[in-house]
Formats: sequence, structure tokens, C-alpha cells
Amino acid sequence: MEKIFGHPKSLVDTKTHYCAGCGHGIAHRLVAEVVDELDIRERVIAVAPVGCAVVAYDYWDFDCSEAAHGRALAVATAIKRVRPQNIVFTYQGDGDLAAIGTNETIHAANRGENLTVVFINNAIYGMTGGQMAPTTLLGQKTATTPKGREASLQGFPLKISEMLAILPAVKYIERVSLHSPQEVLKAKKAIKQAFVNQIDNVGFSLVEILSPCPTYWGLSPRQALDWIRDVMLKEFPLGRIK
Repeated sequence: MEKIFGHPKSLVDTKTHYCAGCGHGIAHRLVAEVVDELDIRERVIAVAPVGCAVVAYDYWDFDCSEAAHGRALAVATAIKRVRPQNIVFTYQGDGDLAAIGTNETIHAANRGENLTVVFINNAIYGMTGGQMAPTTLLGQKTATTPKGREASLQGFPLKISEMLAILPAVKYIERVSLHSPQEVLKAKKAIKQAFVNQIDNVGFSLVEILSPCPTYWGLSPRQALDWIRDVMLKEFPLGRIK
């Protein structure tokens, strides 16, 4: 077991490709720490689809699989059913999980697949150029909503966690954030719970993480953290949803 300030065995010591202030690096470390603390490094299999974290395997020192855009939960379902002894999780952004992969997400949850989902919500498409995502806030400017998202044109922000929570086979959903050290610790606790649930064969668990994207929000890293706290939390309140 690694000390909290030590370097996790499950995290590769390498340079990052993420933008300054991006939340993916923090989320990667939290996952790595949890994997080490639960002593499941030799059992865990990550599934990462298309998005900013498409090369997550460069940062995690455990088995990882790629998936086509939006298909992570379909791939994870197959792996878990073939290898039920393994701990399988997906690491997905909002465009992947809640847009092109909505179908896979809903049906995997509805089947109650014994999987863990780490869902990064930064309210924008990062890898492809800052377009509007399903979770983009009303009034938020993106490459495809230069005047701000309008409900009458692009609909409302999609609250996928609340939607999934109504499904009877879903066992655990919690929304956390990375905008402060205190919230980062809460995020780690939620991620750990989602993995413990799978180890205990509880069923489908998802942790939604509000994460900064300073580059496409047009903010400094510090301002991006404040924007989560002051703006994003009003639309996506934190806490255990189910």
C-alpha cells in the first residue's frame, strides 16, 4: 500500500499530455491510489474510449483496453462476463458516455452489470475542439454555441446521473468534484466505494466527477476551479444520488 503522498504503483511516472489545469491527471491519480489501496492491481482492467483520456494506458500501470467512441460499457460488459474474476471499470468523458454512448450507458445500467464507471464531466468536448457536449450549461459558449447554449435550440444540460438513478438495477451513483482539496478527497472516497461495490458483487456503480477544462472554457486553471464552484454546481449539485 502506498502512502498518500507517495507515488502510486499503479500510476506511471511520465510526462502528461493534458493541458495545464486539466482535471484528468487528478482523476487518474485517484483511480491509481484506490486500485493500490484495494490491492486489485493484478485483477483490474480499465476500458477507455475516444476522448482526452484515450491514452489513459500511458498513465496507468495495469491492464487497459481501448473501445470505439461511446462503446466502453459494451466492451466492459463483454470483458466482465468472460472474466468475472476481474475488476473492470470504464473511464469516460461526457461526450462519450452521455452523447455517442448514451445507448450503451443506459442499457448496461439497466441490466445491472457489475461494473464501475468513472464519468468525467467537464461540460464540453475537449479532444475534438471544444464543441458543445450534452452537459454544456445554458449560456455556456463553445465552438458550436458561440453565443451560448440555448434551451430552445440545443436543449437543456443532460443530467445523466439522475436519469440512471431511476433504473432499479443501478446500485450506486454519486456526483463529486475536483475544484478543491476537500472535494478531491471526497471524490477518492466515492471512487473507492464504486470499486468496493464491484468487488462485493453489488452491481452497477457510477461516479460522476466535475472536472475543469481551462483550455476550452477560456479560463485560467484557478478561474476554472472557481467556475465549477460558482456556476457548475448550481446545475450539477454534489452528493450521493443513489
